[in-house]
Amino acid sequence: MKDGILAVNKPEGISSARVVGRVKRVLGVKKIGHTGTLDPFATGLLLIAVGKATRISRFFLDGSKVYTAQVTLGIETDTYDCTGRTVFEAESQDLNRILPLDVKNAAAEFAGRQEQVAPSFSALKHNGQPLYKLARRGEMIQKPPRNIEIFAISVQNIDLPRFEMNVHCSGGTYIRSLAYDLGKKLGCGAHLSGLCRKKSSSFELENALGLEELEKLDVKAIEPHMISMSDCLSFLPYVIADPAFEKKIKHGQRPSNEEIEGKLSPDIPLGDYIRVVDSSNNLLALIEPDKNQGRYNYCCVFTG
Repeated sequence: MKDGILAVNKPEGISSARVVGRVKRVLGVKKIGHTGTLDPFATGLLLIAVGKATRISRFFLDGSKVYTAQVTLGIETDTYDCTGRTVFEAESQDLNRILPLDVKNAAAEFAGRQEQVAPSFSALKHNGQPLYKLARRGEMIQKPPRNIEIFAISVQNIDLPRFEMNVHCSGGTYIRSLAYDLGKKLGCGAHLSGLCRKKSSSFELENALGLEELEKLDVKAIEPHMISMSDCLSFLPYVIADPAFEKKIKHGQRPSNEEIEGKLSPDIPLGDYIRVVDSSNNLLALIEPDKNQGRYNYCCVFTG
């Protein structure tokens, strides 16, 4: 099985870890993992890294995401979603006064850069323990606000007390918290009652394999759906290594500045990392500039 990223359409009612386990059994590989969890009640795009691609998962965790979310007004839960215990229910007169235009205007105010508080039921850690484990024991820990950005948000299919909203946001954004905060702004409370991830970084749900469909295929039939590591990182500039440079990579010898500078792809601006590929676009290594030392160091090596 070749290394790369497999886009899977996660069904409702199953954890991301279990999806990974089922894909692992089909592929028969040792190294596998996802690049950003979806809650069991959520559906949609789950990126699964296979083989050496597990080493580049971090490049997608912070990538932007697109979601379609269903929000239900009038009820708050301790988890901020439909799986939690109801902790507040609005009076009918307070709920009935809210109009569709109120919802649209309130949602629009969340566009842009802001600070967001993650739910106490989340995978963030406190003293080495996931918050959701502490919350289940009655310890509701609230982490400091984190910087996020909502690039675009729009409301649709309004049938109060429920409506849908499309959200394009930065990595690390909790849509559950967004639903909770929106309910607070409207003064009636709210929770997230449905969620589908449509896009993650450059990957789209329409190109993903359904889990049940995947389980009916053999490995040979799945391989064409695997996106190579180099293609996954197409947003990074690259250098095509000649045979001498490839040999240096295999032996762990640091590249010279001449082997990098002047040979960089001109179409992608220089950032923190650079791909080194062979003539067939196979990813050989990732390097990063050391501005203090005026040289380039290896971040990850995938050959040798």
